[in-house]
Amino acid sequence: MLNKTRVLAVVGPTAGGKSDLAMALAQHLPIEIVCMDSMQIYQGMDIGTAKPTPEDRARVAHHMLDVCTPHQAYSVAEYVEAADAAIAGIAARGHVPVLVGGTGLYLRALRYPMTLGGGARNDAVRARYQQMLEKEGAQAVHALLHQRDPEAARTLHPNNTRRVIRALEVLEVTGQPFSSQRMPEEHEERYAMTVLGTQWPRPTLYKRINLRVERMMQAGLLEEVRALLDSGVSPDAQSMQGLGYKEVIPYLAGQATREDTVELISRRTRNYAKRQLTWFNREPGL
Repeated sequence: MLNKTRVLAVVGPTAGGKSDLAMALAQHLPIEIVCMDSMQIYQGMDIGTAKPTPEDRARVAHHMLDVCTPHQAYSVAEYVEAADAAIAGIAARGHVPVLVGGTGLYLRALRYPMTLGGGARNDAVRARYQQMLEKEGAQAVHALLHQRDPEAARTLHPNNTRRVIRALEVLEVTGQPFSSQRMPEEHEERYAMTVLGTQWPRPTLYKRINLRVERMMQAGLLEEVRALLDSGVSPDAQSMQGLGYKEVIPYLAGQATREDTVELISRRTRNYAKRQLTWFNREPGL
């Protein structure tokens, strides 16, 4: 343990005040922040991902923001490699690395030496599920995963089609459910990590989510999504499956009202927050 880099992590549901807590820590510790959000990695996706403000980024160094374009896919393994390098650099400068975000899979992959499905790959199997997605839609693929691996399905949103298909692929290739991946023991942790979690009464959290969605709309979320599509980003791109982006596309096509779009984003975000809480409640030492 003595040889492991000491790391803080601030986790919790969306709109839970993680960034505010991290910035409060900066008043007492020489920290640098490593963002742990699977959507904030994308350039040009600022409003819908609630990226840290320019003022906060000027006060405290932030890493793992804007690391790839919205046209690109970005894997968990790529994130871990880059985040590990950021953590090493922060520690070398004598500062405290603080992981901040709500992507539980990123936290677990940084914290433990996980295989994330290992080398189990089969292009033909993956292509078959991709064809199913194109013909029958995300809900049908997610329903199939729920039938075969209910635990994995509960932790993956239907819109996260890349991970849903990956879970189905791992199950078919290895014969083992994606959810059965072994959680390493505490002594196997890659860092000496202290995990802090934000917590709110459920009604308060939901009010915060609803308010955040409305503020995003006022800040120009519709225009942000339109600009991404106009720049050539496909509606089917990994980046466009994020909450607040996928839901806006029907509005821009004239297929939904602003009011319905706000309600849809709010409802799906509340559901996502529930899944985040379920995930982090299982996190050791939180």
